[in-house]
Amino acid sequence: MKKFLFPVCLIFLVLLLSGWGSKGHKKISQNFAFCLPAKMGFLNPGWTSFVANHASDADYRKDQDPNESSRHFIDIDNYPEFVINGLINHCYDSVVAEHGLYFVTDQGILPWATLRSYDSLKSCFQRSDWNRASLFAADLGHYVADGQMPLHIAKNYNGQLSGQTGIHSRYETKLIERYETSLVYPVDSAIYIANVSSYIFNYLYTNYKFVDSVLLADVYATQTAGNFSSDAYYQAFWEKTGKFTINLMRSGSTALASLIYTAWIEAGSPTITPYSIDEPKSPGQPMIFPVYPNPACDVVFFPVVIPYPQSFFTIEIYDIAGNLKNTIIRQSTSEDIQNISFNANKLSRGTYLCVLKSGSSRTIRKFVVIHDRSDR
Repeated sequence: MKKFLFPVCLIFLVLLLSGWGSKGHKKISQNFAFCLPAKMGFLNPGWTSFVANHASDADYRKDQDPNESSRHFIDIDNYPEFVINGLINHCYDSVVAEHGLYFVTDQGILPWATLRSYDSLKSCFQRSDWNRASLFAADLGHYVADGQMPLHIAKNYNGQLSGQTGIHSRYETKLIERYETSLVYPVDSAIYIANVSSYIFNYLYTNYKFVDSVLLADVYATQTAGNFSSDAYYQAFWEKTGKFTINLMRSGSTALASLIYTAWIEAGSPTITPYSIDEPKSPGQPMIFPVYPNPACDVVFFPVVIPYPQSFFTIEIYDIAGNLKNTIIRQSTSEDIQNISFNANKLSRGTYLCVLKSGSSRTIRKFVVIHDRSDR
């Protein structure tokens, strides 16, 4: 059980359950377009780029939608039938009838959230609503990618059951950020999926087998480096995990492409001219997404979107009493999300507000600084 604890834990769990981090999610969703068959070439680059650029939207919704977090994981090994037989009932209603809604929600509903996004995407294709389809495709890409991350499929999701607390972010975010340039893989052709539900569950069953590999790699890296934060640790960690991590991402890109292709086929294979698809756009106002990590121990990131390239914007940080503690001034470089980093060690332990200012626009986000990981 990991969601119904108390507010600080809830905030931390939102951070934990964030798939491959923004870089990993974008990588998986960027490459799906190269897997699509030539007959889907009518999807212009704006459509496929939108899917990649919004691959983390589902994460950003977690602080507005209390039901979102459970869609990003499934503690599948908390199901007795999985431990015994290696599988569970694929029908959501049947699982709820057998185990109860509270249990099912508490273990996470990732496969059914993936299936729901697929169904919504297919419906959009059926009515040729290509712009709305791009939103569902972005969410589908996020949930598919979460299903390729082994620690999103296990009850020992953060190493808390094996004395390896913190492994989740070390693997999915910090390691991926260090070895981002190594995440290069050939693409595979999308396939038509005869049974979408079975396909989704089957890759979850397959990827669960890598849980122990990640945990053992962390043990090896810690013993090799004598810590879990140095360059030597991450080098040893990547040595043991790099090959299968790249393959997991490769599988994610293929799975996303195959699901989009199948949804299109099932919708009747509608064909259109490139000019009938509008270039999807980000919201027209400057905005700051939820701060991460939150609570923060050292470095904190402010994800911002400024729809005016080359314009200047300001992030002001206030304590809870309203005292200005720091000011960050940056120039926007594109209309994509920019992650502005800040050293939280400059702040005392407590609650803070960050205020994004761009022109006459103001957006506020709250975050917590703890410094000591044991506080989590």
